[in-house]
Amino acid sequence: MNAGRTARERARAEVTREITEIARRQLGTEGAGGLNLRAIARELGMVSSAVYRYFPSRDDLLTALIIDAYNAVGEAVERADVACEPEDHAGRWRAVCHAVRDWALAHPHEYALIYGSPVPGYQAPVDTVAPAMRDTVVYGRILASAYAAGALAPPDGFPAPPDSFAGDAEAVRQVMPGLPDDLVARAIAAWTGLFGFLSFEVFGQFANVVDDRAALFDHTVDTLGRLAGLPAPARG
Repeated sequence: MNAGRTARERARAEVTREITEIARRQLGTEGAGGLNLRAIARELGMVSSAVYRYFPSRDDLLTALIIDAYNAVGEAVERADVACEPEDHAGRWRAVCHAVRDWALAHPHEYALIYGSPVPGYQAPVDTVAPAMRDTVVYGRILASAYAAGALAPPDGFPAPPDSFAGDAEAVRQVMPGLPDDLVARAIAAWTGLFGFLSFEVFGQFANVVDDRAALFDHTVDTLGRLAGLPAPARG
């Protein structure tokens, strides 16, 4: 009996994998709004009612793809971070940024799914929150560690955040404990600046404008790191 259940579980996992692989291909050709469970069923040689046993609706399939994408970029960031020396905060920041960029360029349609325009009519469930936070948690850990070590030295000349930001800063400190409001605001600017650059690159906004995007990316990462208070990493 146990062996039979295990075999059924394996078979279900395989069909689920095939469905999500076809759905990822649809992202590239039709966009997230064009996901079609009936078309997926035809490609698998299944009746559409069989696919609905795995994903009851388009939104359920979309949620699975979103969670997979967030987990993929989160895993890439986590691997990049642990490969660095813990006290090399600037190097960790740079490695994390490169991990996000490498993943984004290799998976542009999945990047668009989680960082592009919202899908009309889709409301992401709470299940997506923890996967979405994986890369941010790593980033927060880098800054919190640097701050605790006295390694954050933000440049002068920038305005303080508004008083109304205090409550938001308190919430953000859950992932970067110890940072004062000013550094939390800078951290948000640096992190969102990273994704602003990547969105321009992935969505083709640098075409006929920036040729050496890798070099500009390095410069941008170092600049954003300095904004957050990190020193520029040493280059070999």
